[in-house]
Amino acid sequence: MSTKSSIVLFAALVFSFSLAAASDISPLQDFCVANSTSQVLVNGLSCKDPKLVEANDFFLGGLHIAGNTSNPVGSRVTPVAATQLPGLNTLGISMARVDYALTGMNPPHTHPRATEILTVLEGTLEVGFVTSNPENRLIMKVINKGDVFVFPVGSIHFQRNVGQCNAVAIVALSSQNPGVITIANAVFGSKPDILSDILGKAFQVDKNIVAQLQAKF
Repeated sequence: MSTKSSIVLFAALVFSFSLAAASDISPLQDFCVANSTSQVLVNGLSCKDPKLVEANDFFLGGLHIAGNTSNPVGSRVTPVAATQLPGLNTLGISMARVDYALTGMNPPHTHPRATEILTVLEGTLEVGFVTSNPENRLIMKVINKGDVFVFPVGSIHFQRNVGQCNAVAIVALSSQNPGVITIANAVFGSKPDILSDILGKAFQVDKNIVAQLQAKF
């Protein structure tokens, strides 16, 4: 095999592995309903005895109920992951309902383990995400009822209600446990605090401003 062919084969294998590692591991059984009472720690949730599984393990009601948006950011995420719906365990998917008050937003955040696809049920949203270093390009668009937008896995993204009424969206995620890191909370609300001189240098501001921001979180 030529050197060029070897390089191409190696690149293909690396690419294939990266694709395989980009989502949850495929299940090795029909289902693994989460056992909330188990003390066993695994990469996910341990399985309920299949003989005890019932239809309600795969059911969750109430997603038609609007979330309470009376908070500083004016939005509420109602998750549907394996914690709320045990039958999702090991299936590699989850979803959420997101409610937005007038001018409310789902602030910049990231899902370390999932790509997100969002569809607007009601209202008008301004949505966007930022590409990775060094470009840090902002990809942003205003979308309306029935429109769909995708946020790539790991990207910092956000949504904001720019319409004349409350807005509602449904999102799907490519992990049973996508995780969420809200950027402002993580940076300024960590426990214990990140040292103010570190954040001051990172954001190029006086450390007293950092202390003010940390006090808010």
